Amino acid sequence: MVGIVFSNTQLQFLVILLVILTNTWTTCSEANTDHTPMQQELVRGFLAIPHSKPTVSEFQGILSDHTGNFSLGFLRVNQTQLALAVLHVPSSEPLWLANPTHLARWSYSTQLYFNGSLVISDPDTGYVWSTKTNGDRVVLLNSSNLQVQKNVDAGHSPSVIWQSFDFPTNTLVENQNFTDSMSLISSNGLYSMRLGSDFWALYAKYKTDTDQMYWQHKALEVKAEIVEGKGPIHARVHSDGYLAMYQTSNLPVDIQPFNSFQRTINGLLLVRLETDGNLKGYYWDGSKWALNYQAISDTCELPSPCGSYGLCTPGSGCSCLDNRKEYHSGGCLPAGNEDLCSEGIAKNSYQVLRRKGVELPYKEWMGYLTTSSMEKCQGFCERNCSCWGTVYNNVTGFCYIVDYPIQTLVGVSDETKMGYFKVRDQGTGRKKMQVGIGVGVGVLSGAVILIGLIGFGVYRTWKKRRGVKGFLEEEGGVSPGPYKDLGSASFRTIEMYNK
Repeated sequence: MVGIVFSNTQLQFLVILLVILTNTWTTCSEANTDHTPMQQELVRGFLAIPHSKPTVSEFQGILSDHTGNFSLGFLRVNQTQLALAVLHVPSSEPLWLANPTHLARWSYSTQLYFNGSLVISDPDTGYVWSTKTNGDRVVLLNSSNLQVQKNVDAGHSPSVIWQSFDFPTNTLVENQNFTDSMSLISSNGLYSMRLGSDFWALYAKYKTDTDQMYWQHKALEVKAEIVEGKGPIHARVHSDGYLAMYQTSNLPVDIQPFNSFQRTINGLLLVRLETDGNLKGYYWDGSKWALNYQAISDTCELPSPCGSYGLCTPGSGCSCLDNRKEYHSGGCLPAGNEDLCSEGIAKNSYQVLRRKGVELPYKEWMGYLTTSSMEKCQGFCERNCSCWGTVYNNVTGFCYIVDYPIQTLVGVSDETKMGYFKVRDQGTGRKKMQVGIGVGVGVLSGAVILIGLIGFGVYRTWKKRRGVKGFLEEEGGVSPGPYKDLGSASFRTIEMYNK
């Protein structure tokens, strides 16, 4: 055996060299996992998977715009699920989600890849979401718009074959067009914003097959008129601080000003449909999101601020329709299913709750009938399993029929406004009971019930044709909503593999 003898100087050199190589290997290893720079574009063959390290929490960035203000990446939802999201980096606020209703698993088996289409895939469950395109690259613009682009002839800019601005979720950012084929949908799926022929409106989905309008803004046609047959209107948030509606020209048919109207705002402007049903505008002031606009200013005019079977009294807050119950956040009684038909309505599978001094928060957008008494108004609902209650004005005779599970009512001092509400019986075979306050009403005669059933059918036919006109004959309504700062999420990087 031949021995190798090193001098002290040589040994010191080897030790230093070993330390340098070790540190270099560690740095390169980490750079390939935690600290990989985000891409400026994704090309065919790109592949990324979620990182499994527990230190990576809310968001893992993949693609950035050239300013660094926006990032596309994996957003963790409920710890175990994943959405592909575009974030506003300074605030870590999601502006767009690719798959809000069909979340993927946060797992190594979940992949994001680009093969002409941008695809989220899980080998166990198949495709989760796809752009369904045949493009050449994916880019994120400094407007937060995610685009799939296709190469064209030399000397020409790539063509845009898909963009996230055409598929908004719950948010519109400045200079993003909103058309009559689009909807903003709140993150809880209960509320939506859509355009009509000359208005934009907010809707609540309390039943699968129907939406209830609860707020509307009609175009004032100040600078331009809406011309019938010249095409639909569209809306856009402007950096000058307003939401405008347009039809065929550059002149708006309506301007809805924000607090920042005609003020210089350097940060991003956006509007968002919140989980309470209010449409709110915000701007980024460099450190936080500031409230800039809200469609509904009075909490009691929100679609359901106190939950099911709640009572919202202006200036007093929330209580319960059944005044024997103590109000807790989220509601007073279970909302029930979409109707009572499956519960055996003829077998008295519901209880009855009556209350004086109540009205609907958005009655101007509801259909109504005119009846001579509360008993007749109640008769339209009593034996129809699609009806959950009625609200009656004893002065005008207006009878509003609620054909969805009971939400929040508005408390008023006028006791001529009375409500009749069905409450699902939690037991079986129990007889109807009357709870709450109010005067008891006797059982209706068979003739009144028959007339009620026929009348309810007529009401369903006329429902969409009545509403504002009758409301104006009655008295004015109420108005909606509280402010809550936009939330935040931590911002991280992603583990990526490029092919």
